[in-house]
Amino acid sequence: MWAADRWKDFEIIDCGDGQRFERWGKYKVIRPDPQAVWEKSAAHLWKTSDASYIRSNTGGGYWNENRLPKTWTISYGEMTFNIKPMGFKHMGIFPEQAANWDFISDMIKNAGRHINVLNLFAYTGGASVAAAMTGASVCHVDAAKGMVAMARENMASSGLENAPVRYIVDDCRKFVEREIRRGKRYDAVIMDPPSYGKGPSGEVWKIEDELDGFIKLCANVLSDEPLFFIVNSYTAGLSPSVPGYILGETLKKRYGGKVESAEMGLPVSSTGLLIPCGAATRWIGAR
Repeated sequence: MWAADRWKDFEIIDCGDGQRFERWGKYKVIRPDPQAVWEKSAAHLWKTSDASYIRSNTGGGYWNENRLPKTWTISYGEMTFNIKPMGFKHMGIFPEQAANWDFISDMIKNAGRHINVLNLFAYTGGASVAAAMTGASVCHVDAAKGMVAMARENMASSGLENAPVRYIVDDCRKFVEREIRRGKRYDAVIMDPPSYGKGPSGEVWKIEDELDGFIKLCANVLSDEPLFFIVNSYTAGLSPSVPGYILGETLKKRYGGKVESAEMGLPVSSTGLLIPCGAATRWIGAR
């Protein structure tokens, strides 16, 4: 498991009974987590929460007893992110992705050349900030205008408002197809595809049907010496070995290198255990 264990401004204090008790900066929240099927270890601490997210029987949910500000910031190293309670229990970033941010930073720092990064389904831009912070040029693509706006805010909060970043609101497949026709090439690709989604014009995405073809499509925007390719997955039942197999068949045969797959995890302060939070697969180019 790849653990995001270097956080200072974020912490899972405790988890259990299908929930997580977390600290985001100085604020504490309770959010659902279907992985936490065991009993709480420190139930007395949960009474200090500033808000809790309650799932609705009809889908979605709402924030209960919400004493949180509309927005605040937390930092990870030199990166600063804008946090706010959003729909579907989201807070604006996925903290477990810090393990990938560290990997991205290390790869770019040690590349010995300028790196162009394509970040697809890029959400609020944690990976984009990590890449830009390390000196890469970034193309940030997401179908949701509001998420791209938050990515701009995170970049500015991290002091990167003048970094070479392109922000694109578009369906990721259509954008990649245009980049191929334009002859645009990237040294690294990052993608965080949803289990199910729709593009700006109603384009339907279902990961089981689309992932193989989309990875193969994205291979056509890679440069002659690509550095890495990351695929994240939060889809229940989709093993990290599945995108690993696709990357191996698609990229390892063409460029060599190696493929690594693992669950992503976050430490729990009350127990010292790691709670799984999705999975990631990385293809690393030959050096």
